Amino acid sequence: MTEPTPEPRREFQLPAEDEEALDRAGERWEAIKQGNAQWVLVHGVDVPPGYTVKRASVALNIPTGYPDSQVDMAYFHPDLTPVDGRPIKALSKQSIDGKQWQRWSRHRTSANPWVPGVDDVGTHLIQVRHWVAREVADLGENAA
Repeated sequence: MTEPTPEPRREFQLPAEDEEALDRAGERWEAIKQGNAQWVLVHGVDVPPGYTVKRASVALNIPTGYPDSQVDMAYFHPDLTPVDGRPIKALSKQSIDGKQWQRWSRHRTSANPWVPGVDDVGTHLIQVRHWVAREVADLGENAA
């Protein structure tokens, strides 16, 4: 007998547009509070080839003042490790929801700044997916 999937936690509300976009995209997501921090956890995100896992959860720290304040970095559980075992730079550990997550210290640049009214959780997830794909592409280029 299969255990029922628990209802996703919604301990705070995102702007309606974010919630609708996550739901429309078919994302399994939760909004949790941990201390003073608010986290969006997106589960079952496809990881591109080149890593030892095919799917992971992605956590986003939703800052005070969001959506005018930018979402920054990304956190993964389980850890993303390239299949060739080479290390990824600028990683650390972060405890979220009782688990150790892999924090990727990646940030927007002046060429790609956060634009209030345009950027949101969805555009940040696009950015995160780009970082993850670029990391294994960069590792492959450096091996040549």
